[in-house]
Amino acid sequence: MKTDVLLIPMGARYADMRAAAIAAEEAGFDGLWTWDHLRDPQGGSPAGVPEAWTTLTALAEATRRVALGPLVLNVSNRHPGLLANMAATLQQVSGGRLLLGLGAGGSRKTPYAAEQLGLGLTVEPDRVRAARVVEAIEVMRRLWSGDGASFAGEHYRLERPSGYLRADPSPPIVVGGFGPRMAAIAGRHGDGFNTQAFHPQLAELVRIARAEHEAAGRDPSTFIVTVFAGLQERWLRAESRERSSLEALGVARLILLVEPPFDPRRVAAAGTLLGAARRQ
Repeated sequence: MKTDVLLIPMGARYADMRAAAIAAEEAGFDGLWTWDHLRDPQGGSPAGVPEAWTTLTALAEATRRVALGPLVLNVSNRHPGLLANMAATLQQVSGGRLLLGLGAGGSRKTPYAAEQLGLGLTVEPDRVRAARVVEAIEVMRRLWSGDGASFAGEHYRLERPSGYLRADPSPPIVVGGFGPRMAAIAGRHGDGFNTQAFHPQLAELVRIARAEHEAAGRDPSTFIVTVFAGLQERWLRAESRERSSLEALGVARLILLVEPPFDPRRVAAAGTLLGAARRQ
């Protein structure tokens, strides 16, 4: 099981994110992620929130080995045609290291809805937002494949598209969610599923996603399950019950959240523990 770091962007400064990212790569972590948010849900830090794609592209230049990904992109923030081009560009910049996390965004009941509402954007019902994820995946894959046919979906349209940048290779699409609907969408339409490491129905959600992947005629052994948790010692030690339980479920990547202000020494120390666990 690979172990990654997520740099929480609320109130962060890019220079500090860059230093932490370099420390994570040097410490032996396998990937770097950040959240796709536009403001602090608690009311806003004076430092603001660095934008996810811009940050990841800069970190792609600052690193050489680690995978890079947003956890996860809100499809309401960017048209999938624009997103397809951004992803293809990041694949070029990073040398093919992108893991594309995609999600439906928060409902009106969540504090994250405020960032859309503050910009005059509509926060749609759960069913609609989930349907947008499915269509966004189709639009991106059409553009990446060079398909020039027009497309008319419920939410997006393509008019004889041609000449758009194609991702090489196409990045795996990891769909984030917390319930059966998004797990099923991840399995049927995506290449992976992301949720909380401590989710009470984790095993069932993984089962649903893999079953849908197989039902769609795809190999469930290639399906990527990723989970996230806080950066704590129990996730870094090979003998820990928590880590072993994830490995038993076939989790491919454990993503550990780090809050600002980032301390590269803490990241390095965590990497030392992880390295010791891998040598056992």
